[in-house]
Amino acid sequence: MGRGGFSTTESTRLLLLGVLALSVVLAEQEGENLSGLSDNPDKAIFAVRENSTTCLMVEFAVKFLVPYDVLALNGIDLITEQAYFTLPRSAEIEGKCGTTESEIHISWKNGAYVLRIYFSKDFRDKGLEVWKISRVQFVYDTSETSHFINAYNPGKHTASTHRLSALVTPAGRSFVCAAQQSFTLISSDHQKGISVTMYDIQLQPFDMASDFMFSEPFKCIMDQRERLEETLPLILGLILGLIIIITLTIYHFHLKLTANQPQLPRDRSMYKNM
Repeated sequence: MGRGGFSTTESTRLLLLGVLALSVVLAEQEGENLSGLSDNPDKAIFAVRENSTTCLMVEFAVKFLVPYDVLALNGIDLITEQAYFTLPRSAEIEGKCGTTESEIHISWKNGAYVLRIYFSKDFRDKGLEVWKISRVQFVYDTSETSHFINAYNPGKHTASTHRLSALVTPAGRSFVCAAQQSFTLISSDHQKGISVTMYDIQLQPFDMASDFMFSEPFKCIMDQRERLEETLPLILGLILGLIIIITLTIYHFHLKLTANQPQLPRDRSMYKNM
């Protein structure tokens, strides 16, 4: 080998070192299930950590509505049934964090169900940087009999969204919403529509404030409207009460001023006779 070159042994050693270093980096990115910290039995908390620091965290409850085919009693026709189930708190977590793209994979029942949520950063008007959900994918197996009973031609199917731009949030903040956020996914099972609904949400896929801590919340429009609807009667009541108080105060001063003025007798004939 010429000067400055590497022998076969050295090249192999460097390659092994590179693979080992890559394995260490990948091993440092892990998912954690923190659902035990929630008092809500329907809510799950999942985190993705990189280099011992939280880089993505989700806190939500999720329910699924999945249509599937069963054979009719005549043994010829197919009819559609609906499977309804929720995301279990005991699910397993994987994920990837990046500067402009992140994702989380949530699986349960030995991989019979996998929910994948993809996030990305974007720029809006006036250079405002935001993040959003860019894609939702759901893998389900109709041969899994706890939810799919007597499914016709059972097997695995994949449902995905298309051209999604959901839960748009300013960069550096977490998305918070108690109201339901629903997504319609199109399945590989004869283009059936799968409904995935999230609620009691707090999500942040980028720029976490600190380990296991969400950044400043950005509330969804629906929660803002509901809060306005709750407080509007109180505000109107206060305004009405203020109007009544002002009216009574003006009337009181009017009576007081009227009482202090000299009263002229109504029968003025007595003055004519003087």
